[in-house]
Amino acid sequence: MDARILLILFTLVSAAAGFFLLLKPSLAIEIQRRFYLKINWKMEPVSMAKEIRNTRLMGVFLICIAIFIIIYIFII
Repeated sequence: MDARILLILFTLVSAAAGFFLLLKPSLAIEIQRRFYLKINWKMEPVSMAKEIRNTRLMGVFLICIAIFIIIYIFII
């Protein structure tokens, strides 16, 4: 498979993850919490409001990086 196509697919998956984090931050935090419980760690946010805000910011960051990578791929 061409490296460019693989990079585009990886970028689209990253953008989808970013949209998920942006639109459903509470669900993303709950999935993470359940995963940690399965490996015998208990994770509880100190401030849920801050955790939701930071999760949304992470989603925005992923979307921006994905957009920049797509632009870079098609310019070069």
